[in-house]
Amino acid sequence: TDDNRWMTILRSFPVFLRPLGLNRRHMRALIGGLLSACVLLGQPVRAAGQVSAGVYLENMTWTELRDRMAQGTTTVLIPIGGTEQNGPHMVLGKHNTRARLLAGQIAERLGNAVVAPVVSYVPEGAVRPPTQHMRFAGTVSIPDAAFEGLLEGAARSFKQHGFRHVVFLGDHGGYQALEDKVAKRLNQDWSADPSCRVLALLDYYRATQTGYVKDLLAKGFAQEDIGTHAGLADTSLTLALDPALVREGLLREARVDPNRGVYGNPRHASAELGQLGVRRVVDTSVQSVRDWIATTDDSAKSNPQGAKK
Repeated sequence: TDDNRWMTILRSFPVFLRPLGLNRRHMRALIGGLLSACVLLGQPVRAAGQVSAGVYLENMTWTELRDRMAQGTTTVLIPIGGTEQNGPHMVLGKHNTRARLLAGQIAERLGNAVVAPVVSYVPEGAVRPPTQHMRFAGTVSIPDAAFEGLLEGAARSFKQHGFRHVVFLGDHGGYQALEDKVAKRLNQDWSADPSCRVLALLDYYRATQTGYVKDLLAKGFAQEDIGTHAGLADTSLTLALDPALVREGLLREARVDPNRGVYGNPRHASAELGQLGVRRVVDTSVQSVRDWIATTDDSAKSNPQGAKK
């Protein structure tokens, strides 16, 4: 936290604390303790990268969700993560936390959306013999058919409850084609019923592989350092959203090492660089969803019975 913010807080403290002779470091510790107490007492304290709990479906009662839908909430975002190795310096649940936080920011920007629970079990390679990320302890992989069935079941549930737009947001590259396959299959099944449509938001993931990479290249970083997994880009994006997911003490020793699950060099990763990725993902996703909703709504109005042209 910058000194200006701390000085503002210090000036607001009662005069009777000043005679205690606490220096700035002690006062910061005291304020930190008071903020922690606020959390324990149920008072909201918002950290950087976090969004309000108001967009998360699992934090609502069924009547609260029903009332929100009656007031115009028509879109549900289904964030898809994964439980996989992310090098020695990032936790196995990186994708799950990132997908949830990014989906929350996207939902807030859209204004008419809520976020479903994160899908954390996804295809990650063959189990026996192990391939891809399954070669590392802690990775969980499910068959493609199980993954497709999970997405389909969730989408059908939300259609039943009256949502008009269901959006898949996948934070991992390995299942992008499967997301798209399920969305297309459901839209085909519901072709005679325009009340609900499904979007596999592939632009969400593409933004991390295109615009975000260009931003880092423009900063002077090399492609081999930016990497494709657990490298500079991946680690920075995670630091920007939740630094607790990264073992920063290990970054000084990090290097490109496929045998340790690292494809890129995260040594110079930072939350500041990661914010470039956050902006790319959120801005791109919000625009893509808005454009898609406008198109699907116009199509439904012009073809209310779903008649084939």
